[in-house]
Amino acid sequence: MSVTYTAVLPVREHTVDVLAGLLTNERARRGTRAGTRSLPCRDQAILVLRWFLDSTRMRQLARDNAISLSTGYDYLHEGIDVLAARSPSLHGALLAAKAAGHDYVNIDGILVETDRCRTPGPTTGVDLWWSGKHDNHGGNVQVVTVPDGWPIWTSEVRPGREHDTTAIRTHPEILPALTAADSDLRTLGDLGYEGESGTITVAFKKPKNGKLNPIQQQLNKAHNSLRAIGERGNSLLKMTFKALRNVSLNPWRIGKIVAAALAILHIEHDRTT
Repeated sequence: MSVTYTAVLPVREHTVDVLAGLLTNERARRGTRAGTRSLPCRDQAILVLRWFLDSTRMRQLARDNAISLSTGYDYLHEGIDVLAARSPSLHGALLAAKAAGHDYVNIDGILVETDRCRTPGPTTGVDLWWSGKHDNHGGNVQVVTVPDGWPIWTSEVRPGREHDTTAIRTHPEILPALTAADSDLRTLGDLGYEGESGTITVAFKKPKNGKLNPIQQQLNKAHNSLRAIGERGNSLLKMTFKALRNVSLNPWRIGKIVAAALAILHIEHDRTT
């Protein structure tokens, strides 16, 4: 015997309608014939949003929609892809930040935990996705935010074993875009980006067996007060989307998943910068 109950999805009807429209366009692009899908686009949109917002298990989503588990995953991945495609490029996000009148942006890495591990890494005995810093498996995603902490861009995923500096060096888009924007839009980061201090402004590091002078201490205080607000972006993503607290899908999909979550956030709040 099963029990039914009423649930409320914490998003506007507008967000559901936009996602349903994106899915409709995707079906048209694929040439999907009418009446051949198990769910209409609106029901598929709700399935995708339930997974993102409440991290509802696919088995439950499939049961609620009277579809198979494999069909449910197909619908979810299709929704992730159409949303991620709507996410802005870094170049476009930085141009929009300049146009909005911002003087600087923040960059910070977010670890999205995953239970899909046991992938050998370059170091013997250490999994590719193991993060020693966080003591957990996960994927490293770079997040760029405007001064008030609103996220405007997210990167593709890198294995959790990589530090932030290694991650941004691996992405071919990040450093060139930040360097090109530097004359009008400074980028602030924590000491995890110390290796790229020529592009990203970081605080002064206390020398071994020494101390910072008063001017350096004052600059660090000003830098940290600005950068700390930018870390709200990571919290906003994880607090809004329970699915980002632990991803059980292929970890290489984490970048697309975070980009899709960013697109939902922008749609829901009618804000990009």
